Amino acid sequence: MAKIKAYVMCKVSSGSEREVCKTIAEYPFIADVNIIYGEYDIITKIQVENLQQLDYIIDKVRMIPSVTFTSTVIVGREFKEQGKMVIAGSG
Repeated sequence: MAKIKAYVMCKVSSGSEREVCKTIAEYPFIADVNIIYGEYDIITKIQVENLQQLDYIIDKVRMIPSVTFTSTVIVGREFKEQGKMVIAGSG
């Protein structure tokens, strides 16, 4: 089970959304990749064991030529996943 979950939102060159999603989907540690509407074009859910793995994946995403900007958020506490209530951590 992954200890760290994060979401990476990407802005990409117009018309490259599907190709970027296909590329990201091939990377390790990728749980979900979705085209979204709004400020960002793509959101990716990443599940890793440590920050070094997260850094590796974020660097790979940023190196995709059509990716023009990324923003990453790390999940602090999880309450519901795949329809099931969970309580991550204590306190």
